[in-house]
Amino acid sequence: MNDQRVYNFSAGPSMLPLSALERASSEITNYRGSGMSVMEMSHRSKVFMDIFAETQQKLRQVLNVPDNYKILFLQTGASGQFSMVPLNLMGTTGKADYAVTGNFSSIAAKEAKKYGTVNIAADSSDRDHCYIPTRDQLRLDPQASYFHYCANNTIYGTEWDYVPETGDVPLVCDMSSNILSRPVDVSKYGLIYAGAQKNMAPAGLTVVIIREDLAGHAMACTPLIMDYQTMIDKDSMYNTPPCWCIYMLGLNLDWIQEQGGVEGMKKLRDIRSSMLYDTLDSSRLFRCHGEKGSRSGMNVTFRTGNEELDAKFVRGATEAGFVNLKGHRKVGGMRASIYNAMPVEGVEKLCDFIRAFDKNN
Repeated sequence: MNDQRVYNFSAGPSMLPLSALERASSEITNYRGSGMSVMEMSHRSKVFMDIFAETQQKLRQVLNVPDNYKILFLQTGASGQFSMVPLNLMGTTGKADYAVTGNFSSIAAKEAKKYGTVNIAADSSDRDHCYIPTRDQLRLDPQASYFHYCANNTIYGTEWDYVPETGDVPLVCDMSSNILSRPVDVSKYGLIYAGAQKNMAPAGLTVVIIREDLAGHAMACTPLIMDYQTMIDKDSMYNTPPCWCIYMLGLNLDWIQEQGGVEGMKKLRDIRSSMLYDTLDSSRLFRCHGEKGSRSGMNVTFRTGNEELDAKFVRGATEAGFVNLKGHRKVGGMRASIYNAMPVEGVEKLCDFIRAFDKNN
């Protein structure tokens, strides 16, 4: 680690790989002899069109995206997809299934109700979203246009460890906080979307991976800019795309490939999360919010049960160089977000801090 950099456990925007930041720094005023920054160049210039195409191809390669899927680089934020998904996909039957396992899937379901009938296929709010429903707990509607779920629940610290089986009903998944952290069989999904600011790039870019046959069925009221077919036809350039973020995604994908691709990311996430959960489970003071079997490999939520002690932990951690550990207001306590760019060393040192705090309190 650079001496002046902290270990940033923020839930997003989050840490980026140091090598990607340093490369961006070296190119920031003059990108590869162009005489200008990527932030300054026209999105229609050959220089940027090359960046765009290369980044799209890198993502297709890293995630092994099949040829019959389109990759879109949009600006909606994942929250914009809460509207875009039903506007484009719900019209076929007027119905959709939603699994509510956290804050964002809950908001997505509420938004979808504006456009049709929503069946809540599962809801973990009965136990404050501390678990993921099992396969046999999913109440599926065979008439649904799609089944929507959020793969990793950033706020509550839970994650799906299986892919729901929905027959002919297309799967739609919000992968904002765990995309690129483990292999994904894209062919099992109709549509995947993800905000970039956790595992991919700075905030401002939203990636959508959509099976081609699902586009072109938007409701008549769908705004032009929110129609997947419009964005497919214009290759994400109906309007100016988030150029800098796309460039940064490309640098991040280079780094991921250097670490062994998504398989390498999976090994690192398992090391980080196992170490942290083992430390918390063996402590006398701390307890995790997520139940075993449902725990997230990206966001570890924990607390002491005493708000003053939690605040003391966060203050001490910040002074020691571990920042953004305060939990979300809905859960309280602490949250350590250990995305791809978090070095194993950062989690090792946090575990040492947790053990010392446990002993002293």
